[in-house]
Amino acid sequence: MEEKKTTIYEFTVPDGQHESIRLDVYITSFVENATRNKVQDAIKDGYVQVNGKKEKASYKMQPGDKIFIELPKPPPPEAKPEELDLNLMYEDDDIIIVNKEAGMVVHPAYGNWTGTLVNGLMHHVDELAEHDDNDLRPGIVHRLDKDTSGVLVVAKNDEALAKLSAKFAEKDVERTYWAIVWGTPAEEGTIEGDIGRSKHDRKLMTVLPNGRGKHAITHWKVLEYFDYLSLVEVRLETGRTHQIRVHFNHIGHNIFGDKTYGGTSVRYGPNTGARKVLFHKLITGLNRQALHAKTLGFEHPRTGEKVSFDSELPEDFAHVLKSLRENCKAEY
Repeated sequence: MEEKKTTIYEFTVPDGQHESIRLDVYITSFVENATRNKVQDAIKDGYVQVNGKKEKASYKMQPGDKIFIELPKPPPPEAKPEELDLNLMYEDDDIIIVNKEAGMVVHPAYGNWTGTLVNGLMHHVDELAEHDDNDLRPGIVHRLDKDTSGVLVVAKNDEALAKLSAKFAEKDVERTYWAIVWGTPAEEGTIEGDIGRSKHDRKLMTVLPNGRGKHAITHWKVLEYFDYLSLVEVRLETGRTHQIRVHFNHIGHNIFGDKTYGGTSVRYGPNTGARKVLFHKLITGLNRQALHAKTLGFEHPRTGEKVSFDSELPEDFAHVLKSLRENCKAEY
């Protein structure tokens, strides 16, 4: 008999929690992709316990309360082939190199079951490498955020997937990004800090005290300075969720246009009126974070040869860069 799969969450209300918050509201704020209606249904159906017993959704949380949630996992929908316009940079019997456009999700997941890169690749090829634990991301070795553009590699067979995944895990891969950030950081530097989910909003990532999250290291060097903005090249040692965006937010140099991590708050130099209008216009036109995965280098899984791929900047990113070069020459 097949074992029933469940998702388990456990929370303890901190001692500093003095404000009385309803049980359903508290859970909704901590569980990713949860809605209040779904949480209320889970409480009503007996999937939630507080201090070992069932409570109503209106129960007011107290410091020290222990919440235990065990939800049955619904079977995920199957990924299906779709004819999509993909920018394929290279392909052989083992790998596909894609220059992913901004706005495209890499693989099917909650809220994006169709229109993903995986759906398009399944239409393009007969077979992709299979993950043992998840058939919604065949061939996927690594990911880019939905609104981050750039180069990534996909494995067409299981051997290629295993070898590439090992290289990424061993950090034996060269990855560089281009980003436009607020402010004028030092010419080069390193950001090191554990990354995990924010306790205030489970949909966001944040830098946590050492040992509380996943270790992450980001290196940067400035390519160009503008008036209160900078173009930086970023090199990753690790590949955590939202790593570049979170790390640059942490040091006060948010990614330009990043709606989630403070990159749409306009800052401007001495020519305040003109700069403010320009930056607002550029942020609106870009409509995403100015972050692009520029290059990717790794050892080919079959030949062992070192290969490297460089992706062109997309039109929206290039337009912002052109405008900054024409209108915001730095006077430093």
